[in-house]
Amino acid sequence: MQTIALIRRGLLSLALIVGLSLTPAATPPVAQSGDNARYAAIVVDAETGEVLFARHADARRFPASITKMMTLYVTFEAISKGEVKLTDVLTVSPRAAREPPSKLGLAAGQTITLDNAMRATAVRSANDMAMVIAEHVGGSNDRFAARMTQKAQELGMTQTRYYNPNGLPDSRQVTTARDLSILARAIMRDYPQYYTYLGQHDWAYNGREYRNTNGLLHSGNGYDGMKTGYTNASGFNLAASAVRGNKRLITIVLGGRSTASRNAHVAALMDTGFELERARGRGQTIQVAQAFFEQRGFGISAQPADDVQFASITSSGAAALNEANGDEGTAYAALARTPTPAPAPRAEVRSEPRTPARPASRNGQLPADLPADVTAILNGGRSPATASASASASTRTSSPARASDGWAVQVGAFRDETVASNWLTEVQRRFRSQFSSAERTVVDAEGWFRSRFTGMTEQTAQAACEALAARSVTCMVVRPQG
Repeated sequence: MQTIALIRRGLLSLALIVGLSLTPAATPPVAQSGDNARYAAIVVDAETGEVLFARHADARRFPASITKMMTLYVTFEAISKGEVKLTDVLTVSPRAAREPPSKLGLAAGQTITLDNAMRATAVRSANDMAMVIAEHVGGSNDRFAARMTQKAQELGMTQTRYYNPNGLPDSRQVTTARDLSILARAIMRDYPQYYTYLGQHDWAYNGREYRNTNGLLHSGNGYDGMKTGYTNASGFNLAASAVRGNKRLITIVLGGRSTASRNAHVAALMDTGFELERARGRGQTIQVAQAFFEQRGFGISAQPADDVQFASITSSGAAALNEANGDEGTAYAALARTPTPAPAPRAEVRSEPRTPARPASRNGQLPADLPADVTAILNGGRSPATASASASASTRTSSPARASDGWAVQVGAFRDETVASNWLTEVQRRFRSQFSSAERTVVDAEGWFRSRFTGMTEQTAQAACEALAARSVTCMVVRPQG
């Protein structure tokens, strides 16, 4: 009977491979772009599925080791169906032993239980153990990858394709931030009894202690699981989930420039998501959650190629978009591809919010991974590209009364006055025609320094903000006060 079952399983997996290979909707290649814009993000209410914030959420990206979330999901399913057991003893194959780091490092022929292989995959992000699991559950890498892709389609992850169980570089293996949020919710919904695998802080094996690659798990603040990922082509990825009060949020950030900046950006997005939920809990009507995030500085992305690319100085994740393709190295050159960003939304006229916009960067500090020339500009220095433009520029801090003269365009709000002032200088350099007759004004509002172009008419303010929005720069048109 066991032999028959194995034959049936093999035939089913083979059918999946054939079916997927004949599917006309094969994954198109990820678009090529000189900007290497790998960043994407999404924040989702885990219970309702409501998308609170999205940036390039449907653009194809490389998942890296976040792939292992699906590896574990398929394994959870196989356990639930009785196909495999946690106590199964797996033998490491030569192929699995050859997988590059990170890895557990068992030699071919050594054994490990399925339970420990799963923990190594989740905590250590062990590529060799993900392959061992794939070969045990699916019979081979190809059959297991086909099963992963089939499951992705069933869950509604329409832009996702898998070709290996560990996320090692393969230009065909792509996903989106939105698809990963669907997978995260599916794991919690379908296999809550196994969710702890993705939240284990530390794991001991053969006399060694392994610490989870997800640093946010060790920070407290409600974080309890999910998965990290990194390759040269993908950048630093993280799927995170946290519970505060009676709410659980899921945040996916792809394409970070460093572990620290990625974690900071996830934390800032998560904090803003919970802030939004608390506001709703107090009875505040917030129909467009995206606007709530954008008023707090999220949503600015990298610009097309120019002498200086400016990114969001309140979003270290968005700053990751400025890394050049040349940093990829020859080994992953073919994988360094960038989808075309979605069109920017049209600018809206909004009343001045009562609560000042809060940047994602805390204590008014700039993210550590901003490009050097942009960081120099914002901290008061001059890059070669902006020295002449800023030499004759002057920015003054005005009183709220003076700032109310005429219409205004606000382009940011920061804890540091110098940062707010120099950001105005940089924006004006890039949009000279839109702000040629406007005054650069920093408004001090209860410790928040709002970067504004003032003294404009309604028509010129609207036109200017639309020009910024067309270049994916978040802005806000402010009506005259009083």
